[in-house]
Parts: sequence; structure tokens; C-alpha cells
Amino acid sequence: MCFSATANFVGSAGLGTVGVVTLTKVKHRRELLFAALPALFALHQFIEGFVWLGLDGTLSPRVTQAMGAAYMLYAQGLLPWLLPLSVWLFEPTAKSRRKMLPFVVIGGATALYVLWALTAFSFEVYIRNKSLVYINPATNNTVVALLYVIATCGSLFFSKIRDMVILGAANLIILLAVMAAKRYAFTSLWCAYAAVSSVIILAYFWRSAGHRPFRYAEAMLERI
Repeated sequence: MCFSATANFVGSAGLGTVGVVTLTKVKHRRELLFAALPALFALHQFIEGFVWLGLDGTLSPRVTQAMGAAYMLYAQGLLPWLLPLSVWLFEPTAKSRRKMLPFVVIGGATALYVLWALTAFSFEVYIRNKSLVYINPATNNTVVALLYVIATCGSLFFSKIRDMVILGAANLIILLAVMAAKRYAFTSLWCAYAAVSSVIILAYFWRSAGHRPFRYAEAMLERI
């Protein structure tokens, strides 16, 4: 996130509150992963706070490197798979879940490649214009970026749930804005602002309490 460790820790606390409230609204195990996204974003921002502390000289280089690796692991290596997987699990019908499968596959393949890249190549993290920059030579390229966007935003646009589409649009707008303003700090900034859109997830769970959980058992029978 921009500016400082304090901004990350304060943002993490706010997102953590959103995450806890969202999780209390879960009514079925298939909703759990999607409902956990705000809490995971909160943890993610908390970790980046320690990256800031390390780069400011408060923590040792070893701890800073470990925190930076943990941040990149989630941002680049897990999120492109977890997000479409959470939407696939959450979709109410077998037909709508089939539409999600290509995005789960793309996200899984992207995640595997990124995980390999993060272990095979060293990375850099530094401060530029009050933002954190994460550089890995194998992941900082246009093809990986395109697959990442397809995985993290694409599944939301094909969801049967209107609020999912709204979330996808918000994330895409945020992504394009970050690319236009500070492309060099994309990993940090997009994850930070996408985390803010977690409020949309909470709003959906809050408003939809009357017609959830979906009739997943009946939906499974559609395939028979």
C-alpha cells in the first residue's frame, strides 16, 4: 500500500474487521473461501507492513526478504488461483460452475508458473515514489500479467451473481488505473486497492442472507 507501514497496518485492521463480519454471514461451506477473501487481504496487507519496516531499517534484511517473499507468494502465486476457485465453489448451479472452470484452470496454471518463478529466481523489493516495487524477472512480463488479469477478473464477469460482476468491474477499473498511474508498483497497489473492494463482498453477504445458502445439492443433480 502507499506511503508507510502505518498505512498498511491501519488498512489491515479495517479489512480484518470487514473479513470477520463477512465470515459470520457464511451459511454453507461452499461460501467459505469467497467469504474469506477480505480476511486474507487483511493478512496480506499486514505482511506488507513488515516489508515497509524492513526497508525503513527497523527489521533485519533477512526478515524483510522473508516478508517480501510471503507477500509475493500470495499476491502473485496464490491469488490468481484462489479467486476463480472461490467463485467456482460459490456459484449456485452446475451450469454456472462449468463456465468458471476455464478460469480456474488458467488461474491454476498461472499460479504454478509463478510459484516456480518465485523459487527459481531471486527477487527485489524497494521503495519508489512512496510505493513498494516487487521485481521478479520471470513474472514481470506482459503474458503473465494478461493471464493474471484473466484469472482474477474474468471469472467474476461470467458469474450468475450480479454482485460478483460488480466486484469484477471494480477490480478491473482499479487495475487499469494502477497500470496507468504506477505500473512499476502494480503488485503492491493493485492488491491494496482490490482489498478495499472487499466491502462489496461484505455488502453482498449482508444483503443476500435471505436467499442463501443456494440449493447446491439440487444443483449437483443437474449433472446426472
